[in-house]
Amino acid sequence: MTTDPDTEYDPTLVLLTVEEAARRLSIGRTYCYRLIRLGALESIPVGRLRRVPADAVPACLAHLRSAHRAA
Repeated sequence: MTTDPDTEYDPTLVLLTVEEAARRLSIGRTYCYRLIRLGALESIPVGRLRRVPADAVPACLAHLRSAHRAA
């Protein structure tokens, strides 16, 4: 049985692409970039690339949940 690389989850990754972070959050790539731009999702430049620390994904989720509760 083969696995689809788009749905594969690798817990050993330390840095994620924006697409991988978006997939983990079940959102689109464009909205993920918006969260980065707004500061809700941490990202770092690696050369010319943009990467999201794997631990920033649950932190972003916590931020979104608290913002939703406050609204």
